[in-house]
Amino acid sequence: MAGRVLLRGMLAGILAAFLAFGFARIVGEPQVDRAIAFEAAHDAAEGEPPEEELVSRKVQSSIGLLTASVMYGAAYGGVFALAFAVAFGRVGQVSPRMLALLLAVAGFVAVVLVPDLKYPANPPAVGNPETIGQRTATYFEMVVFSLCAMILSVLAGRALLARLGAWSAWLCGCALFVVLVTVLQLALPTINEVPADFPAALLWHFREAALGMQVVLWGALGLVFGLLVDRMPELHGHHGVVRG
Repeated sequence: MAGRVLLRGMLAGILAAFLAFGFARIVGEPQVDRAIAFEAAHDAAEGEPPEEELVSRKVQSSIGLLTASVMYGAAYGGVFALAFAVAFGRVGQVSPRMLALLLAVAGFVAVVLVPDLKYPANPPAVGNPETIGQRTATYFEMVVFSLCAMILSVLAGRALLARLGAWSAWLCGCALFVVLVTVLQLALPTINEVPADFPAALLWHFREAALGMQVVLWGALGLVFGLLVDRMPELHGHHGVVRG
C-alpha cells in the first residue's frame, strides 16, 4: 500500500508541476526578462561585455523551466506521500483528503513561507556571486530548522490533545511554532544585496511571482493527492498507519 501511495504522490506532484510551470511562464518569466534587461543595461553602462549564454534564454524559459518544474514536483510529491503515510492515523481522526490538505498547508508554511520571509527569492542582477555559497547554506538551514520546528509543534499539539482538547492543543502547537520560527529568524544572519538602483516594483513583482508559483504547486499537490488517495478504499473505515 505504501508503494501505491508513493506513486500517487509523485503523479500528483507532476500534475501540480505542470500547473506551476504555466503560472511561472505567464507571471514569472516576464519579471525575469525585465531583470535581465536591467542587468544588461547596467553592465553596458559600466562598459562591461555581456555575459556569454551557456543555455539560451528561450530554452531556459521553456523546456528548461518545464524540466526543472517536473523534477521538482515529482520529488516533492514523493516526499509528500511518505509524510502522508507516516501521519495517517497519528494526527487525529481526519479523512485522507483532509489530511492531504493539512499536510500541503503545513509543508508550504514550513518549506516555503517561513524561509522566504527571511530569505526571499531574488531576480537576476540581485546578489553578490561571491556570497552564493553562504546564501545557499543559510537558506537551507532555514528550511531544515523550519521543518524541525513544524514537527516539534505537531508533536507538542498531539501530546496535549488528551489534556486540553483538540482546539486548545493545536493552538498551543501553533504558538510554539511561531515562537521557534521567530527565534530562528532572529538567530540567522540577514542578507541584503539588492542594488540601490534596482527597481523596487520589479523586485516586488518577481517575489510575488516566485511565491505564487509555490502556492500553485503546493495547493495543487494537496488537492490532487487528496483526490487520489481518497479513492483508495483501504484508507477508509480505519485510522491506522499506512503499511506496506
